[in-house]
Amino acid sequence: MSEPNPFLPGAPQPESDLAPAVLEWTAQTRSGSKKSLNDDAWLVFASDINGADLLGSHGKHSLAVHDLIFGVSDGMGGGNAGDVASRLMLEQLRSMIPRTFKTAAEGLRPGYFTHLQQAIQAVHLAINAQAAEDENKKGMAATLALAWFTPENLYFANVGDSRIYLHRKGKTSMLTLDHTFAWKKFNRGEISERQFRVHPRKSVLYQVVGGGKHQAKPNIVAFPYQPGDRFLICSDGLIDGLWEKHIHDGFIKNRDSTRALASSLMDRAASNDGRDDITLITLAVNTTEDSTE
Repeated sequence: MSEPNPFLPGAPQPESDLAPAVLEWTAQTRSGSKKSLNDDAWLVFASDINGADLLGSHGKHSLAVHDLIFGVSDGMGGGNAGDVASRLMLEQLRSMIPRTFKTAAEGLRPGYFTHLQQAIQAVHLAINAQAAEDENKKGMAATLALAWFTPENLYFANVGDSRIYLHRKGKTSMLTLDHTFAWKKFNRGEISERQFRVHPRKSVLYQVVGGGKHQAKPNIVAFPYQPGDRFLICSDGLIDGLWEKHIHDGFIKNRDSTRALASSLMDRAASNDGRDDITLITLAVNTTEDSTE
């Protein structure tokens, strides 16, 4: 995985003279109507050389001193402890990510790509190890959608079908890649969104964290965010109840509030489907400490 040119093709380079951004966020989760246990998990924390500070489900925080990390994970396995897998995933990432600051303090350039790859692989092995020790956890696995904001860039990673969306200047785009063959066909234009949504292998993942596989192979990208950008991180339960146009409409109709956007998307998805667990984090990139809510 190469780092010399980490930006997406055609993306503008970050401007170094800008003041550190202030991020606002709202996180919500809801159990599915057909589920006895919520297998999803979310995490928000601030990170520096001293470690990680857990943050709440709604807030704002400057990037002047801390990096900010947001994660959503969907555990799989049902009775095989999918909820354990998703929570173990995020807890271990919270302990591993701050190590990049120690690397920087030693005068070395943090290798975000390498560090994320190694951290996710370490969690992958830890989930497999727990599953091997307990028959009730056999085969447990989890997806991941993680957004790591530094003062200069967003580094995001995903495994499975948890997603990250960007809304910029009136346009909404999906940044991550679903690790399903059905999504590949949809992304190549071989099937329509309607055909994708009813595809019999829509939820069959070829990449997960855990699941007894030898290695996790995350999609990792560096992306230069801009003031005014808004993001959505979500589990596939949200997508089950929302078409792409519904997500875009949510951004358009809830321009000034991460809380209103989160509630609007959550309520609509649960109303339209709601059988699976739904978890989301909505984010806004601001330039001042003034809250928009």
